[in-house]
Amino acid sequence: MTMRRVLLLLVLTLYALPAVSWAQATPGKTLDIYFIDTEGGQATLFMSPAGQTLLVDAGNAGERDLNRILDVLKLAGVKQIDHFWLTHYHGDHYGSLLDIAKQVSVKRLYDHGPSIEGDRPNIQKFQAAYAELYKTIPRTIVRPGDKLAFAGTDTTTVMSDSVPLKTALPKAPGAGRPNPLCANHKERDESKVDPDNHQSAGFVMNYGRFRMIDLGDLTWSREFELMCPTNPIGTVDLYLTTHHGLDQSGAPAAVHALQPRVAIMNNGTRKGGAVQTFQTLEASPGLEDIWQLHWSYAAGIEHNTPAVMIANIDERDQLAAIVAGAPAPPAGAGGNAAHAPAHYIKVSARTDGSFTVTNSRNGHSRTYAARP
Repeated sequence: MTMRRVLLLLVLTLYALPAVSWAQATPGKTLDIYFIDTEGGQATLFMSPAGQTLLVDAGNAGERDLNRILDVLKLAGVKQIDHFWLTHYHGDHYGSLLDIAKQVSVKRLYDHGPSIEGDRPNIQKFQAAYAELYKTIPRTIVRPGDKLAFAGTDTTTVMSDSVPLKTALPKAPGAGRPNPLCANHKERDESKVDPDNHQSAGFVMNYGRFRMIDLGDLTWSREFELMCPTNPIGTVDLYLTTHHGLDQSGAPAAVHALQPRVAIMNNGTRKGGAVQTFQTLEASPGLEDIWQLHWSYAAGIEHNTPAVMIANIDERDQLAAIVAGAPAPPAGAGGNAAHAPAHYIKVSARTDGSFTVTNSRNGHSRTYAARP
């Protein structure tokens, strides 16, 4: 039995612990970030110390993700969404936006402009409904270098509509330097990649010395274009794994140049969490931990993070399969998509660059001291 499996067996016992609510404000002024479980989609809530809110994407359509997002908004005391950022036009990212806007006041919309998949019926239908929404809500089409007026932060668009930022971010550690990792970059066949992923609108957010990056579902080739031949971003503390940890993204030339200390993976049990992504993260200079929204069956015991840092653990029969190394149980419609409650991961960042990550399922947390 490998040491990895021994550690997993020890931490799986924490599955039975009761869930704890961790939505209350952290003492002191923190930037709070909630990574909401949408089963391999994205919905990320940011709350600034000034009380402003930014919601990035809205998971899938239907009551499941809508209610999960609304539950976190309620727990966090959100009265309105000051900024809604749509990374791109795929259903696991825009799904619940229209329904959220019916229940919570949305003050401004941000996106990369029209989808290049506009001939697809589902996207055509959404874009028509979205156009009705921005008749009444101000909309901004973001471009690289644009600033988001999210109170208390310095937030910059670094990628949009397949156009990368090429001017180094000022005062960013390591920004503007040649990226030696570009020399070893290997191109991939992206002929089967849904093209709007290439267009994802991504940003870097600074809160004092704390830095995080969210690139949506940006693809392998576009990550290379952003980070090569020079690195315009520098290093970050927190990295939301691009594209849910799928192997269509996460190019080492980008990830290793960013040198994140912590990665958050918004994967599902059978979506994202690719072995290649874990291997890239495990080899990344300075990476301390990976936190996951779900156990990844693709990655197995050898690569999944210890269970105390996984927000959602499936039923006990599936846990037994994990521990025994047996094949994953057959998926139902969408896998175990209706599990309740759905747990999130929360990050509370401070201006000195330190931050705390908490698993809402079990209250397990770790604080990362500021970089020297």
